[in-house]
Amino acid sequence: MRKDVRILLVGEPKVGKTSLIMSLVSEEFPQVVPYRAEEITIPADVTPERVPTHIVDYSEAEQTDEQLSSEISKANVICIVYAVNNKKSIEKVTSHWIPLINDNTDKDSRVPVILVGNKSDLVEHSSMETILPVMNQYTEIETCVEWKEREFAVHSLKMESASQHLLLLFCGRNRGECSAKNLKNISELFYYAQKAVLHPTGPLYCPEEKRMKPACIKALTRIFKVSDLDNDGILNDNELNFFQRTCFNAPLASQALEDVKNVVRKNVIDGVCDNGLTLKGFLFLHTLFIQRGRHETTWTVLRRFGYDDDLELHQDYLFPLTLKVPPDCTTELNHNAYLFLQSVFDKHDKDRDCALSPEELKDLFDVFPYMPWGLDVNNTVCTNDEGWITNQGYLSQWTLTTYLDVQRCLEYLGYLGYSIISEQESQAAAITVTRDKKIDLQKKQTQRSVFRCNVFGDSGSGKSGFLQAFLGRNLTRQNIVSEEHMSYYAISTAYVYGQEKYLLLHEVFPDFDVLSDADMACDIVCLVYDASNPHSFEYCARVFKQYFMDTKTPCMMIAAKSDLQETKQLYALTPLEFCRKHKMPPPQAFTCNTAGAPCKDIYTKLTTMAMHPHVTQADLKSSAFWLRVSVGATVFAVLGFAMYRVLLKQR
Repeated sequence: MRKDVRILLVGEPKVGKTSLIMSLVSEEFPQVVPYRAEEITIPADVTPERVPTHIVDYSEAEQTDEQLSSEISKANVICIVYAVNNKKSIEKVTSHWIPLINDNTDKDSRVPVILVGNKSDLVEHSSMETILPVMNQYTEIETCVEWKEREFAVHSLKMESASQHLLLLFCGRNRGECSAKNLKNISELFYYAQKAVLHPTGPLYCPEEKRMKPACIKALTRIFKVSDLDNDGILNDNELNFFQRTCFNAPLASQALEDVKNVVRKNVIDGVCDNGLTLKGFLFLHTLFIQRGRHETTWTVLRRFGYDDDLELHQDYLFPLTLKVPPDCTTELNHNAYLFLQSVFDKHDKDRDCALSPEELKDLFDVFPYMPWGLDVNNTVCTNDEGWITNQGYLSQWTLTTYLDVQRCLEYLGYLGYSIISEQESQAAAITVTRDKKIDLQKKQTQRSVFRCNVFGDSGSGKSGFLQAFLGRNLTRQNIVSEEHMSYYAISTAYVYGQEKYLLLHEVFPDFDVLSDADMACDIVCLVYDASNPHSFEYCARVFKQYFMDTKTPCMMIAAKSDLQETKQLYALTPLEFCRKHKMPPPQAFTCNTAGAPCKDIYTKLTTMAMHPHVTQADLKSSAFWLRVSVGATVFAVLGFAMYRVLLKQR
């Protein structure tokens, strides 16, 4: 919502513009009225919407046409004041003032206009019969206000059709006529001016077609889907109450809920189903609010779910400014974020197979303005035999996005309504910023859960196969993957000493001379060479010596394609001698040309080295050390599979 409102009063001389402003400020009718009142500011704490309001007067006698044009361009809402007892001032509304305003404002963002009938204490008739056709002709006219006797009439073109304007009567409070002299209802005038800016009907509703505009329907549809926590297409009583508390800080009484549903039942077929509100019924209710002049209700809902005045999700909502990531720190999802994302997965996994089919994935991302995941994601995370992203793969992709591009992650969480459903101030509450890696090295322990391994190797050395093998794919499965959908990343989990960690593998492009900071910034380096190619090892040796030999980043050499005949490498040292010289673990034999899923022990070793960069070379060479790691990983893999079967039975 806007941070302030600027109201400009225009109209013919002597219609009472200045008297209205001065009466509002002094609460008494001024005996001496100047040509023009000074600009006044009403503090936020005394306005109904808690927004500072600036009221600006115009005087033909004191201001030039250029000054008037400037004020029109700065105004958020313009009140055209006419005297009820002066026909000429009414005629000037259409012949002069509305064209002038339109000439000085952008056609695509018209400033709302309010017609104000003043001096009604001097006549016994109303000007509404004359004004209503004007409102019908000019859609930028938001409201016309005029008081008569004990009735305060507010006519709004946006509420109903031109022939059936809704008349709101506030009776029993002895409201006087629209007259500064009577000092009655002056504050209501400025309230409606403020409301026209803060809660405009233009973006929401088309009065000619008597229905909400497409952008409004789209926004409310997303809100419905986010609020439908079990994804059954119906807002049950619990979901409606949560929605009510979220938007209005108060639950609905049981009878009030029934009354709402009864109104929908009487007006909309299929608006209520299984005693819950359908999308059709939800949209009808908001149409009803708007038609009855209660569009602030719809705006309250829209703004609570992050929308701005143009019905786009606000940048401050999608990208909270509270998150700062210092150098040498990384970003991870915290426990509450994983719980939220798991609940989103569960509500869209309709067949309960712990994987998302293409239709289920499309339904999940229906609240996004675009499809965020391409086909490359299916080759970045674990999938089932049909190529569908599994539960583990789904959480892994979120972990990857958070690590590589936390702003993108915040945006995605915003579309899903994380801050609303989790009742947090913003999506930033979902993110943990890890401590500096230097502190981890000093303390010889880490609290991080995600570790990055950059994979280097010459062309054809087997890097891509190494990444895909981490996702459980042997060479046969890899060969059916389209090259255009291949990914340079692979992420999955590994167990180290009973702790589940994420290992992120990144295949670095083999251009030796252009390594970026991102290529260098990692927790462990993996140097892959083709054991059957005599020229392959030299590339790994050069990369290590030029970029990593003098760093504290642990490195591991991988002898890929170990199922083929090993060939002597044409290098001064053998791979084993090179590793011994530079105090690295011996080369690890690896192949993905297996009957079943490739062995994952190597990935557990990489994760362990990334977690414990301080571990001595003697430990890394110790078979007892790796035995403890392997046993821990095996035990937790078995336990994890058992838990998976239990959860699957429960679902």
